[in-house]
Amino acid sequence: MNSLSKCDANYASLTPITFLKRASAFYADRTSIIYEGTRFTWRQTYQRCCRLASSLSRLNVAKNTVVSVLAPNVPALYEMHFAVPMAGAILNTINTRLDVNNIALILRHSEAKILFVDYQFIQEAKDALRQLMAASLPLPFVVVIDDIDSPTGARFGELEYEQLVHDGDVGFTPVEVDDEWDSIALNYTSGTTSAPKGVVYSHRGAYLSTLSLVMGWEMGNAPVYLWTLPMFHCNGWTFTWGIAARGGTNVCMRNTTAFDIYRNINLHHVTHMCCAPIVFRIILEANGGERRRFGWLVNVLTGGAPPPAALLEKMEALGFHITHAYGLTEATGPALVCEWQEKWNILPADEQAKLKARQGISILTLADVDVKNLETMDSVPHDGRTTGEIVLRGSSIMKGYFKDPAATAKAFQNGWFLTGDVGVIHPDGYLEIKDRSKDVIISGGENISSVEVETVLYRHPQVAEAAVVAMPHPRWGESPCAFVVVHSDGGKVSEAEMIEFCRKNMSHYMAPKKVVFVAELPKTLTGKIQKFKLREQAKLLVGSEKRVSGGNKSGRHDGGRQPDYGQHVMAMSRL
Repeated sequence: MNSLSKCDANYASLTPITFLKRASAFYADRTSIIYEGTRFTWRQTYQRCCRLASSLSRLNVAKNTVVSVLAPNVPALYEMHFAVPMAGAILNTINTRLDVNNIALILRHSEAKILFVDYQFIQEAKDALRQLMAASLPLPFVVVIDDIDSPTGARFGELEYEQLVHDGDVGFTPVEVDDEWDSIALNYTSGTTSAPKGVVYSHRGAYLSTLSLVMGWEMGNAPVYLWTLPMFHCNGWTFTWGIAARGGTNVCMRNTTAFDIYRNINLHHVTHMCCAPIVFRIILEANGGERRRFGWLVNVLTGGAPPPAALLEKMEALGFHITHAYGLTEATGPALVCEWQEKWNILPADEQAKLKARQGISILTLADVDVKNLETMDSVPHDGRTTGEIVLRGSSIMKGYFKDPAATAKAFQNGWFLTGDVGVIHPDGYLEIKDRSKDVIISGGENISSVEVETVLYRHPQVAEAAVVAMPHPRWGESPCAFVVVHSDGGKVSEAEMIEFCRKNMSHYMAPKKVVFVAELPKTLTGKIQKFKLREQAKLLVGSEKRVSGGNKSGRHDGGRQPDYGQHVMAMSRL
């Protein structure tokens, strides 16, 4: 709790709800939301959120009640980021890419009292609720979200979203946040190697993270923001609240396609967007009918897997100005941002791209970030070479894992949150990830960063995606194995040619000993590459060079044809 007394007349809890109230007062007639033919102003958005919060209160939603929502980036999901906490409750945005089992697990673990379901995901919701019924567990009250311009009634569930908005009291007074450490959101991790964990955010943490990102990214006033990043992902990296803070315009999209991205950028003069590097591929591989030219820079904040410099260069050439961030669900989204320095503008394009690929420095409101030797908890030297684990601390770090004190205790050490990422600190203080701790390849006693090998692979003009993992080696213990996706129009390239390309651009011991061409890489439902699956597949490659060298006798891979082993690899990844 804040050291100030509640009776102090100047005390007010920090909460991002205040951003919406301010926007309605000072940007009342500005456009707040655009969704195809639907438009709202900030005055209207505030009124709609008040009405929805009022209806939620009538449904006995109160403090610490969990309200879940399964929906794409539509206005209703945006509004719930304010309306649910305005009713005093906790918002749980469910990843729409999850399977039914995980959706049911989240509803069961969160004990959600209300479930909002977009019409596109009604079948998934039905199947998940059947699992709860089979286990004799209480069911949440169901509300259906229809597109605003074409309501069709509830069809499934007790109520329809727009009806709740319509029936609510526009004069509703939001529930006061007595303690800024109260919970505002519950987000579940992707659960790639274990059951998803519920990450709890506080009002204070959400408020501070939001301010850090809109200031650190220098968004300015009235940005036009395209929702290419799922709002279910760390609450849209807090930009759900941040666009209100800057009086900007939210351009909502149901589907993240090349056609819709380019169309909305041109139609609404988009200035900002966030996305994982996988969206770069969607943008870069747009066909002639989808791609459109625009005469201004679109600022892009990207995170997730470290984007290779070559990929950044290609995006910049199309008019996208890239800023790289680093974060994780437990850090309320981005915790580091690669802030650009003016002195770097004179550097060659490839050098600039390398600098932009670094993870950077802490966001403004994070108390501290460091790279430490976990055995001694000493900081590593700022030499850009000595590796350690990236650790964080500050108010924007999660309160803890929901109903899991053991996992919470394990995640913190001596007051630091342990990220599990291996990194270095450069002489200028900027951090750079070298790998996940479990992804470092140890070959003959030498540590090989899979990220560094991937960076070189991405420089090859025919590589669309690449992932490098450890493969058992009879002499060296482990050796790098690369799984590569080539561009569909990239022509032919052989395994030998790819290995030789790597050997020319890095130390020979770091170069992959095996390259496997696949149609796609296995990914989590948030787009992260599942390297643990690739490691399992790499174990099968030992002593089977002829079988994996390619789809024909020459060992060459045709971008339009999937090699036999690649089909086997992807079939296994779907199990």
